[in-house]
Amino acid sequence: MCGIVGCTGSAPVKDVLISGLKRLEYRGYDSAGIAVQKPAGPGGAPAPDLVVVHRVGKVAGLESELEHQSIPGTCGIGHTRWATHGRPSTANAHPHTSCAGDIAVVHNGIIENFAELREELIARGHHFTSETDTEVLPHLIEEAYEGAPDGTGAEEATHDLLRAVRRAMRRVVGAYGIAVTCAQEPGVIVTTRKDSPIVVGRGADASYLASDLIALIDATRDVVILEDGECARLTPDGITYYDAAGKAMEPRITHVDWDLDMAEKGGYPDFMIKEIMEQPRVVRDTLAGRMVGGELTIDELGLTPEELNLIDRVYVIACGTSYHAGLIAKNLIERWARIPTEVEAASEFRYRNPIITPSTLVVAVSQSGETADTLAAIRDARIKGAKVFGITNVIGSPVARESDGVIYTKANKEIAVASTKSFIGQVVSLSLLALSLAQAKGRMTTGEVRMLFREMGDTAEQIQWIFDTQEPAIEEAAAAMKDAHSALFVGRGIASAICYEGALKLKEISYLHAEAYAAGEMKHGPIALIDPGFPVITVATQSPVYDKTISNLKECEARGAKIIAVATEGDEDIKQIADHVIYVPRVRDCFTPITATVPLQLLARSVALLRGCDVDQPRNLAKSVTVE
Repeated sequence: MCGIVGCTGSAPVKDVLISGLKRLEYRGYDSAGIAVQKPAGPGGAPAPDLVVVHRVGKVAGLESELEHQSIPGTCGIGHTRWATHGRPSTANAHPHTSCAGDIAVVHNGIIENFAELREELIARGHHFTSETDTEVLPHLIEEAYEGAPDGTGAEEATHDLLRAVRRAMRRVVGAYGIAVTCAQEPGVIVTTRKDSPIVVGRGADASYLASDLIALIDATRDVVILEDGECARLTPDGITYYDAAGKAMEPRITHVDWDLDMAEKGGYPDFMIKEIMEQPRVVRDTLAGRMVGGELTIDELGLTPEELNLIDRVYVIACGTSYHAGLIAKNLIERWARIPTEVEAASEFRYRNPIITPSTLVVAVSQSGETADTLAAIRDARIKGAKVFGITNVIGSPVARESDGVIYTKANKEIAVASTKSFIGQVVSLSLLALSLAQAKGRMTTGEVRMLFREMGDTAEQIQWIFDTQEPAIEEAAAAMKDAHSALFVGRGIASAICYEGALKLKEISYLHAEAYAAGEMKHGPIALIDPGFPVITVATQSPVYDKTISNLKECEARGAKIIAVATEGDEDIKQIADHVIYVPRVRDCFTPITATVPLQLLARSVALLRGCDVDQPRNLAKSVTVE
């Protein structure tokens, strides 16, 4: 969540900043702003201040406001903010500035000791105008730059922005990705990070930085992903990189090989439907190259077959949609590999002192690869001696870098806040991991692994069949429930995990309250919700527990529920109970999550559109949660 852009070159930078901020809108935000250095004054002297413009609402509103202002400066920084400390307001929007107004900072993350720092700074005469934690940063940097006391005694002035930033950040406890510019140093931007991503790149005639690759894709395909503690000093002529000790270093260049078209709507009305429709490709791409010479191969796992065979416990740690993928993984790992598996919300895992030994495998699942709670859980697990394996969609992300091995889900950039194709990529990746563990444990023969791998590959065509044939049924079901105030999702076995994800999608983008339960729990409370017309959505595909599911649905039918069923193609009996039926192709039960999830995604989108909701940017949500 939140987004940072920066650019310094020879041309006016205002439009570059706005374009970059628009690319970062998918992350979720409530306000936006920019700070641009004024052009040099007469005789080449620097102007004494910066032009800072920020406002609540969309980037388009900021853009409209800037149209009426002449801002010819060629060096600037921009930000989209998602409120943590302080409500959404113009005063709380970034960039934040020093007392003199000549230093501006944009920041992603959380400053944990901001209250203590704020008190110290106020005692030394600094004036604050916002409620944010971020505002302590420009004041700390100002003190270092001008040589005022920093709380540890008098300091000499650095009059060097890079040194001032490094000195100031020594006082900070927390997570941050920041970009800083100072009117006294024309054309200079300094950036650094800790636990919050920053990427830097050099274009043809300017230097750029951002919190996400997508904001730089027009300017360069070769970027540097900063590590914790590293800094970069950007000027119109080039970029200098420094390690955590402050020594100049040669950076490692990462080449971005996906096109901007992958991040555009491609003719679809919204990103969500585009990304749903890309799921057959995600299945194929995630499986590509995994069966080599008839053997399942996951070289990135970083563990030998012998080490895999020693694994006696698996934890899957994740948040939100990724957590639901973990529930599916638990079913498959225990079913195929016979290894006890627990699924934990990453936000809880690190606080309950889990039982971890060197034979424990911790699987961290994160679409963005930068989820704060998941990263913290990874670090805790590694300290305790576990092997850690990451599943993420973002190359070079913190989860990928801090894990012993990683599978990339090959979903490419996902723009819509509600995850769809990344979820399918996670389920496929976790299925591969489960097969690999089963193979290493000797629970499956090579022939069985090949058969399941082939059938999993077939789900790409089966998803396409859903797109080609089930749109009318989905639209009818959506129309039938669009005016409801609440909905219940029920399923049994692996279908219950699918229902948890279906309920989350519905509530995320349509704001219709939804709960999911294992269908066998109906009589233990949820059945009290059922009255005439109440929507009950079920995944009732052919499985060993199909008859049990039908019995639970009859309980709902008897109380007048409006039943919407996702069922196996050819199942005519389900129509005797369900008011609306959406069919999926017949697949092995273990692969139902890959196919049956898709109609639930489409149903949620259709309901949201009928209710007039923004399916790409739901209120209050962020694509990437980089704070606890």
